[in-house]
Amino acid sequence: MVVVSASPRRPAHNRPALIALVAVAAIACLGLGWWQWERFESASGTGQNLGYALQWPLFAGFAIFAYFRFVRLEREQESDPATARGPVHGAAPREIPAGILPQRPKAARDTDPAMDEYNRYLAALHADDIDDQIRRASHSTRDTERSGG
Repeated sequence: MVVVSASPRRPAHNRPALIALVAVAAIACLGLGWWQWERFESASGTGQNLGYALQWPLFAGFAIFAYFRFVRLEREQESDPATARGPVHGAAPREIPAGILPQRPKAARDTDPAMDEYNRYLAALHADDIDDQIRRASHSTRDTERSGG
């Protein structure tokens, strides 16, 4: 019987695919920033192009920042899982204690005879309108039917 052990887990700072992803994202963002700068300097360039030209390098910086933040959090969790920030794997989800969330207001159920009468009036108008539409539709279908002879 051949026993295959799991490959050792690479540390977060030594993951080539992750490093490549961050490098491609940063280079793409910087390239888009350069492209927007060129568009801004052209005859048809606008302030919007300048805004994008300044935004894209910030996106590249965020990709690099997120990578280093990820590496730091991985190192913290590897060094001492008990004190590492973040969710503890295997812990059961906790319920929200009653009384923390505010109660939803309840709609008042006042019976107003004038409102009830008005609603009945509107319902009758609607029913009459539907009856008229049905009657008109049945008359118009008789006029459009073709004789089969």
